[in-house]
Amino acid sequence: MAEIAVLGYGTVGSGVVEVLRTNQRSIDKRAMQPIRVRRVLDLRDFPGSGIERILTKDFNDILNDNDITAVVETMGGVVPAYDFVKKLLLRGKSVVTSNKELVAKHGAELLSIAREKNINFLFEASVGGGIPIIRSLNSSLTADEITEISGILNGTTNYILTEMTQKGRGFDEVLKEAQNLGYAEKNPDADVLGYDTCRKIAILISLAIGQQADFEDIFTEGITKITQNDIEYAKMLDCVIKLTANARIIENGVYARVSPALISKNHPLSMVNDVFNAIFVNGNVIGDVMFYGRGAGKLPTASAVVADVVACVRSLNRNLMHFWSSEKRRIFPIEDNICSKLVRFSCENGAQKDKITSEVSNIFGGVSLIALPGNFDEYAFVSEEMRERDLDEKLKLLIKSGTAKEILSKIRIEGAREK
Repeated sequence: MAEIAVLGYGTVGSGVVEVLRTNQRSIDKRAMQPIRVRRVLDLRDFPGSGIERILTKDFNDILNDNDITAVVETMGGVVPAYDFVKKLLLRGKSVVTSNKELVAKHGAELLSIAREKNINFLFEASVGGGIPIIRSLNSSLTADEITEISGILNGTTNYILTEMTQKGRGFDEVLKEAQNLGYAEKNPDADVLGYDTCRKIAILISLAIGQQADFEDIFTEGITKITQNDIEYAKMLDCVIKLTANARIIENGVYARVSPALISKNHPLSMVNDVFNAIFVNGNVIGDVMFYGRGAGKLPTASAVVADVVACVRSLNRNLMHFWSSEKRRIFPIEDNICSKLVRFSCENGAQKDKITSEVSNIFGGVSLIALPGNFDEYAFVSEEMRERDLDEKLKLLIKSGTAKEILSKIRIEGAREK
């Protein structure tokens, strides 16, 4: 029998216990021995939950229990999770986590300890919920050199943008609903400001290249400034707006960013709605591969955690190595990225379109202005491909010329045009 412990009995932790109970027979069969939860660590009490007899508030009860061979960490955050996980690994216990902040910050170090101890540190659920992207990068795609990873990695923001696009609802209204449905936390900043997505793409980059990609170096922009006007312009261009992560890997570094992007309705990502995630991986041999599924939620995430637990139990005294060194790979400044953007700008009410078109064309070349019906206070255009720093300099000229009063938004175009 394999006995495990769970750190944190919140949404995911309780989901792990539920999955193990619900699918006990099939899980035991796949693990080739029974798996039982011996301890649950949490500072709270859970009367009537059925875990009272195995609940502890003292981490040392788990650390010093030699019968516990694997531990599930679902507390979230870095403190005290990092300290707990490191101590467990050093004590020779495998650890499974869904904690993307912990993995993005300390993944290389914790994997190194696991290799030294011939145990495992697994984190499938840290990216994409129940989508098996980590395992695929670590095994199925190891014959390829990964050249690009992109996709929708946050279910909360995807739900919000789906509601805004399909039903014309406002950001604040949909965010409140997402919180009521349990899709967003009481403090939603990690989701709506893009931090959650940033940590996830940093993990995927690090695994793809085998070197540390610091999430702090990745340009990150959330969805809080997206308006209905942005969405309507996207529709005029036969596009939708999604919060996407994109990483292009070249020999001497990585171009990476997290931001809202216009996606053509002909692109598969445009059809990824609600809380679903989708991840594109391009390999130099296999080409494009897409992973799709529920990117969050209690049971999908818990399912990925339990799959890692089974892998640990089946691999006692055998390390399932993820190659990820602490050597850092350069993340290029966002200003060096080449892309086209949808630019919205305000102008004097009633200004002549022909005059504005002429002045915009003098700066940006032969672009076409578009406007929302009945709105004479602003215009938009899609820029040609250029470095982002060059675009910003041209926009300063547009303001200086008096053609534009204010740049209202600059939204990148996702896909083949982004370089």
